[in-house]
Amino acid sequence: MSDLTTTGGASSQAETAEQADRAGRAERAEQGLEFFATCPKGFEHLLADELSAQGVPRVRALRGQVGFGGGLEDAYRACLWSRMASRVTLVLARVDATSSDALYEGMSHIPWQDHVPAGATIAVEAHGTNAALRNTQFTAVRAKDAIVDVILARRGTRPMVDVRHADVSVAVRVSRERATVGIDLSGAPLFRRGYEAARSGRAPIAPLRPDYAAALLAAGGWYRSVRHGSPVLASVYDGAGSLLVEAAAQALDRAPGLLRTHWGFEGWGGHDHVLWEKVLGEAHERAEAAAGARVVLLAHDTRPGAETAARHALRAAGMDVEPTFVDAGEMATRLGRACASGEPLVAMDLSWLDEGAVAAEAAAMSECVAAAAGVAGKAATVVALAKDAALDSALGREADGTIDVLVGQDDAAIRTFDAAGLPREHASVGVTEPGGRQVSVPVLVDASDQFVRRLQKVWRLRRKWAEREDVSCYRIYDADLPDYSVSIDLFQGSELMPARGGRGRWLQVYEYAAPRSVDATLARRRLLDVLAIAPHVIGVAPENVFVRVRTHGKGGSQYAAESRDQRGQAGGQGRDRRDGGRPGRRPGDGRVLLPRGAHLVDEGGLTFEVNFDTRLDCGIFLDHRETRSLVREMMKKTVGSKRFLNLFAYTGTATCYAADGGAKHTTTVDMSRPSLEWARRNMERNGFVSKMRPPEHEYVQADVLAWVQEQRHSKNRWDLIFCDVPTFSNSSRMRGSWDVQRDHAELVIGISRLLTRNGSAIFSCNLRGFKPDVEKLQRAGVSLEDITAETIPEDFQRNAKIHHCYIVRRTA
Repeated sequence: MSDLTTTGGASSQAETAEQADRAGRAERAEQGLEFFATCPKGFEHLLADELSAQGVPRVRALRGQVGFGGGLEDAYRACLWSRMASRVTLVLARVDATSSDALYEGMSHIPWQDHVPAGATIAVEAHGTNAALRNTQFTAVRAKDAIVDVILARRGTRPMVDVRHADVSVAVRVSRERATVGIDLSGAPLFRRGYEAARSGRAPIAPLRPDYAAALLAAGGWYRSVRHGSPVLASVYDGAGSLLVEAAAQALDRAPGLLRTHWGFEGWGGHDHVLWEKVLGEAHERAEAAAGARVVLLAHDTRPGAETAARHALRAAGMDVEPTFVDAGEMATRLGRACASGEPLVAMDLSWLDEGAVAAEAAAMSECVAAAAGVAGKAATVVALAKDAALDSALGREADGTIDVLVGQDDAAIRTFDAAGLPREHASVGVTEPGGRQVSVPVLVDASDQFVRRLQKVWRLRRKWAEREDVSCYRIYDADLPDYSVSIDLFQGSELMPARGGRGRWLQVYEYAAPRSVDATLARRRLLDVLAIAPHVIGVAPENVFVRVRTHGKGGSQYAAESRDQRGQAGGQGRDRRDGGRPGRRPGDGRVLLPRGAHLVDEGGLTFEVNFDTRLDCGIFLDHRETRSLVREMMKKTVGSKRFLNLFAYTGTATCYAADGGAKHTTTVDMSRPSLEWARRNMERNGFVSKMRPPEHEYVQADVLAWVQEQRHSKNRWDLIFCDVPTFSNSSRMRGSWDVQRDHAELVIGISRLLTRNGSAIFSCNLRGFKPDVEKLQRAGVSLEDITAETIPEDFQRNAKIHHCYIVRRTA
């Protein structure tokens, strides 16, 4: 009897507990809870509008997140339907964070046993710092200790920690003296839609992240187009299908999280399974109801494999929608047919292009935009994600609105234009491509046809010369027309790394900053025309065109403007250089690591690393091609110890030539460590590897000016020295500043004292008006022989003052 009573009592208690739990869940579902949804920088107001449109209450845009209130149903709906949120977090408490002990104490008052079920694993992710909590890892550990201790005291067991696949993820965000503590309801970031695995390994180009695609469409008013009539999207570069997927999903009323198989709230103690099934069921019903909705997707993307990637993305996302890929010229006809009953939106993902490539693609963009603007009676909108304002110039007007965002670590913006205010027609010029095909390239300046004729002429002549002389990297155009004041250098990939379908080809375009007397807008448009025309004339893919600006700044520095994507360490002493490069792939030779974004080129029978993405100079100065050859020939004739010294060495190209000429010992000196690492890679890639102790090839990071003075008091001497000095430098790591005209004599005298009895040095600089102090040098027993003329390559003859070069010898 007692057994029956016990059993019945236990059953009754369990039922009571279940009823109480159900009542508690219902109360939490209805009561006013607090949540926040994180998002990328710049998305805050777009996300706030999205959540408000979903009926979420008490929405407010904050920095990097959007706060909202309501019940669990609102949070579930935000998780399932938000296209721009990264994560959704339920706020449990805000606690004191003036110290780690205060954080621990505040978190100890949260009833963690209600949130972490028995047997569940936990993980804590911390964000933000303050004066007391400077390390997010330490903050996470301290928070975890509080959670574990509370549960241990209530249950007598400790929950396990699983940082990869936790059942319950706790978020701790430190801001000033407070910390916000909450439950991450999302699990994996919400921009992981659930179909990524199905498309992985098949996309030949990097896809645009779905939340960025959604933000782009939101800024362009796609939601409005979907709600009114049949929506029409014209996509110019669709982010490997991301723009098409997001646009189709909205048109077909498909929740972005419909394909996700796991959510962060599923292991949480407060999860209401019944309520979630209700929200999920409604989403499926909406998708079924809208399955037959009509949406027109037009796309223009010239990248190899882009169409295949887009179609596969749509299939992987579960949508039976067929995009129509068209040439830029077909866009007008297609838009005219498609827009009979819908508002067109032209969306462009240009985030993968730098300024040069954006301008080079201006032809396609302007034609597509003109098509949208020409659709009678339709309020067409143009929206683009781009890293700079080159698109504004390409389209002939400033953007009507901009939203600043980050793409990776680069500044970018979502730019919107009212197509009605855009020019419907652009002037165009006829261009003959290398294969003989005639194309029409839209331009912003009518006179750009003169540039076409000049560039085609010099390209034809320069190409023949280069083939005859076996030169693969050379200057094609050098401000031949004063109004088009740029230089254009061609780099062709090394035979060691044949690209798929042929060796790689890249254009480096340098703009000489226009004087103040020239209208800045006109100069900008001319540059954009250059960048649109040159790829067609020379036969280079637009994405392989890179542009930089040369100016004359204070102190005569030749390089005053760096592109915004250069985040390397400043301080390479030659020509105001900046260094970058991160470990990347291995090259075709299988021996030397090739940094990300780098390529290999050939010169003089040697192979060198170049990088057009991370610095103003790509790694090799083409105007010193003959000078480097001279270094090799002089080294061959050197007798004795055959020691070579390279000062202001940059990437060590002259060191490689000296080693190829038989140098038995080389010393490469520069202030920049990345440059020296680059120089070491160049040496090793060409087979000049140190095998001795001490090594026969050494690399010295030092202030060259101070180092030369130190070596004068040592026994070290060299048979051949190469010194290509900067025009000006005031690096914080130098002792004072350097001005080549003012300070060259002391340096040359110091270099002469490092020469062996019969040794010689090559001294060069790139100050156009440079005049050596011959009298002072002669008094110091130093002679100079001007060899500038014989070191200027043929492709630099138009600019014979590109550098000055001298042989230095001791006479006393």
